[in-house]
Amino acid sequence: MDEALTELGEYIAQSLGGERLDWVVAHGELTVTVPLERLVETARFLHDDIRCQFVCFIDACGVDYPEREKRFDVVYHLLSPRQNQRIRVRVETDDMTPVPSLTEIWPGALWFERETYDLFGVLFSGHPDLRRLLTDYGFEGHPLRKDFPLTGFVEVRYDAAAKRVAYEPVRLNQEFRNFDFLSPWEGTDYLLPGDEKAKQ
Repeated sequence: MDEALTELGEYIAQSLGGERLDWVVAHGELTVTVPLERLVETARFLHDDIRCQFVCFIDACGVDYPEREKRFDVVYHLLSPRQNQRIRVRVETDDMTPVPSLTEIWPGALWFERETYDLFGVLFSGHPDLRRLLTDYGFEGHPLRKDFPLTGFVEVRYDAAAKRVAYEPVRLNQEFRNFDFLSPWEGTDYLLPGDEKAKQ
């Protein structure tokens, strides 16, 4: 399997000009890293080329690396039923530079690009309907970024008296909690069952 993926990686790099295209076969999967400005060209090649025929769009997702200058990866997973192969296409961007939308090549990318925008804040140029998908319209921030607070900014609940959804600031009753299985709200001065077996 790795031999076939290595051949495919070499073929793609040679066809597209390998000096700006990185690829690697790891854990039985081929990953191609593409410069942002060559994403559409590469995607069209993977879709149309007779040795590729990646006509099935599986998934697109974001990955956040806040320590990098280009903090986001947008990762596309594609399938070629004719060749019986999968490929991962990866592109790097920051929170201000839009990624070209691939909805003209794979219409199924529309929902996944909206999800990536909603959860990570990655912008997509040329997208026909780039708006939030999973969070509410008034939601602040992007919840899958590593710098997003675990508690969020607001609580959402249904107010039966007002017969509408109510937004309230998050209130933490205890700033710091020490969790254990017996009392999740207080720290313990006693041993938990089984701890007496551990070396002191």
